[in-house]
Amino acid sequence: MTIAWLLVISLVVGVLIGAVGIGGILLIPALNILGGLTIQEAMATALFTFIFTGLIGAFSFQRHGSINWSITVPLCIGAAVFGFFGAWANSKIDAQGLSLILASIIIFSGIYTVLTNKRTRSAIFKDWPRLQQVLLFGIGAVVGFGSGLTGVGGPALSVPIMILLGFPVLSTIGASQVIQILAAISGTAGNLQYGSINYKFMAICTIFEVIGVVLGARIVHAVDAQSLRGGVGLLCILVGAGLMLRTLGFL
Repeated sequence: MTIAWLLVISLVVGVLIGAVGIGGILLIPALNILGGLTIQEAMATALFTFIFTGLIGAFSFQRHGSINWSITVPLCIGAAVFGFFGAWANSKIDAQGLSLILASIIIFSGIYTVLTNKRTRSAIFKDWPRLQQVLLFGIGAVVGFGSGLTGVGGPALSVPIMILLGFPVLSTIGASQVIQILAAISGTAGNLQYGSINYKFMAICTIFEVIGVVLGARIVHAVDAQSLRGGVGLLCILVGAGLMLRTLGFL
């Protein structure tokens, strides 16, 4: 029954990743509680699975033409460079304080998204492309470092931050599918050296996550933008609260 519940959660995580880019945080406490892994092992194992969910998600979104590569590329560069350092930091420091900060940012972004759901605003620095590229690299750096440090998938950080800064929801989710590949590869490279990955759980969870991602990608392209924005906002609040509770030891 324990494995069965873990597989169900993996499927749900995959659907959420494919539909809104966020959901990977749910896998970490599941691996910790149901799988009996230490929190470090759960983080490292979950992060490894996000390489494969990212590949399937990116392929699905690219088929629909929903990836804006001018936004995605600088994000990925920043994430690829700093993900390794996040995994290194995870092995060296107590990440509780930073995890609480990250959780607060996610919750704030979710509340902001819900409260401004019916408003339209342009992405920050839209009229200054080069400055926007620098900003996106910085966002990618934060996302990569935070992903490697906490084991939270890159989209859990990139989606709320980019929504907060006014980027279109569907383009943001499309970019998150790609960024999770780079953030996960970079973070996993560090975990292979500094962490511990449970390959048995990684394999079985990945299969069900990938199935979920395919389903989630179909769902997201069948709903309207306003409903999608509101759903992302609510999920950000829940994910941020979950991360905060996990950091404080309640999950």
